[in-house]
Amino acid sequence: MTEPSELSQRVRDLIDNAGYRHNDRLPPERELCQWLGTTRNQLRRVLAELEAQGLIWRHVGRGTFVGARPVLNLTDVTYLGAQIKPEQVVGVRFTIEPQLSRLAALHSTRSDREQMRLCVERCRAAEDWRTYEAWDNNLHHAIARATRNQLFLYFFETLNSVRRSIVWGQPRKTYKPPDDYSSFREHDLILSAISSGEGEQAAQAMLAHLRSVYSRVLPASLEADH
Repeated sequence: MTEPSELSQRVRDLIDNAGYRHNDRLPPERELCQWLGTTRNQLRRVLAELEAQGLIWRHVGRGTFVGARPVLNLTDVTYLGAQIKPEQVVGVRFTIEPQLSRLAALHSTRSDREQMRLCVERCRAAEDWRTYEAWDNNLHHAIARATRNQLFLYFFETLNSVRRSIVWGQPRKTYKPPDDYSSFREHDLILSAISSGEGEQAAQAMLAHLRSVYSRVLPASLEADH
């Protein structure tokens, strides 16, 4: 019989190594049991644990999905995505995410910080942009969860859902992030500040990271922010 902790890690490894993105659906339980060599009861106990940690969400009749449960339905996301300009999304990120980082520095647990560290490492090891973006999204989501504030998490999920519904059209000149990609160092600084409990430093590091990203993706949004 597989130990629950071992089975939990194997499910995590499956999610991490298969390139799943936020809200991607996992294979049916029957297939997962076959791949992992376990029973359905054992698998369901582990899935319940991972769901409680915000790593997956489940919907009866639809399946198991990667990431935390969405707070908006697709109709809401489509409506907001059509109403809001990209520059407005950026402005809200500049307002909310530094504060999330500040709170994460104050309230994160060891498990939260380990999850952030994993995301940072996987971003740096990504073999293509799609994988990098998935782990970058996971990092920002892990920071939001670490605030231990459900209302802030709701705001972040709303913002993130709308942001991901917008086509940004960022040009890519390489197949994967270069070894000296600036976001790697920026992620390190955010993680270091959160891990040290330095709330203001964490907020400033996140703001600097977002400014760096949008100086490449949407420079006009920085002008609008001043």
